[in-house]
Amino acid sequence: VQLVESGGGLVQPGGSLRLSCAASGFTFSSYVMNWYRQAPGKERELVAAISPGGSSTNYADSVKGRSTVSRDNTKNTVYLQMNSLKPEDTAVYYCNVVIAGGGFYWGQGTQVTVSS
Repeated sequence: VQLVESGGGLVQPGGSLRLSCAASGFTFSSYVMNWYRQAPGKERELVAAISPGGSSTNYADSVKGRSTVSRDNTKNTVYLQMNSLKPEDTAVYYCNVVIAGGGFYWGQGTQVTVSS
């Protein structure tokens, strides 16, 4: 299993970013995909999740209404579009999949910094 995130960077408050996570090594279209984030000194938190077919999504209250998770099963890629970014969104964002019998898998993370 390999998960590779990209798309992070430095953005001003109010700006937008789209994170991508390219997956390989498992049947991508069969699994829920998750986005987590971890800010300095804080625990890793679940930000968004999307069902295998993409029809169902869930969001943390902290990003609800400002973020959209989506996936392209033809490209084995999951996305997180983040709008109206705030300084408190600053964190390392991780892609995650849980495979029954195989455990948790994480990408290397992508840094998002929201600052003026």
